[in-house]
Amino acid sequence: MNDVVIASTEADAAAAAAVEQHHAQMAGALALRVETLVDAAARADEVNARAALADLTGWCEHELVPHALAEEQAMYPAARAKPEGRLLVDGMLAEHVVITGLVRDLTGAADPVRAAATARALQVIFDSHLAKENELVLPLLAAAPDVSVADLLGGMHELLGGHEHGHEHGAEQAQAGEPAGGCGGACGCGEVDGPGYPELDARGVPHAIRHATIFGALEAVAPGGGLVLVAPHDPVPLLAQVEQRSPGRFAVEYLERGPEAWRIAFVRRTAA
Repeated sequence: MNDVVIASTEADAAAAAAVEQHHAQMAGALALRVETLVDAAARADEVNARAALADLTGWCEHELVPHALAEEQAMYPAARAKPEGRLLVDGMLAEHVVITGLVRDLTGAADPVRAAATARALQVIFDSHLAKENELVLPLLAAAPDVSVADLLGGMHELLGGHEHGHEHGAEQAQAGEPAGGCGGACGCGEVDGPGYPELDARGVPHAIRHATIFGALEAVAPGGGLVLVAPHDPVPLLAQVEQRSPGRFAVEYLERGPEAWRIAFVRRTAA
């Protein structure tokens, strides 16, 4: 993605950056939910798989789909009005049809394996869709002197009614049974193969949106659940930001300290 969006005003540049950061948070939130479902399905853990599926479908219905509809009403018309944006927006709208169709398929999934396959397909197309919005739609709007990205963003906030930030719908449902991936040694069975939580490999995430992606994933962690972050360096500034955003919410443990990767377990405390 482009780290810099050329905008006609400072306000539009800030608004475009805010949209990109929110997209990253959504991508992170979706990635963790999908990984949790896929992991449970791979282990034939039907209890945790169904809890993960309920969490994922709830998040899609309350976050992903409303976000897509708000874009269609607030952002896409302005881009489609530009000659160079007409075909682009038509393609983006077609992808919305695919995305909402996959969400419906998730809701009616007959078994965890099919649900996991559908969830992974949803993640792939949604990530690609967000990249196009960041790299094609936003720069087109931000560079247009007759379009205010800041006003469009304000319009999206009104349409969403406050649902796009900090929503944790259904997260507590994912607590059923053991954490995805195994007991992590907490049950006294003697296993020592790590905490067994879903992994988020941030090494391939662009630096400009890396922290936002991680924050989105962490917001999806249910009380008693966890996330293993794989980072390209020791993320000391990130850890400080996590604690500042959510004091005392996560217990943090280093599982690996370089030199090529740092693996850190974040476990959400049930009382925080």
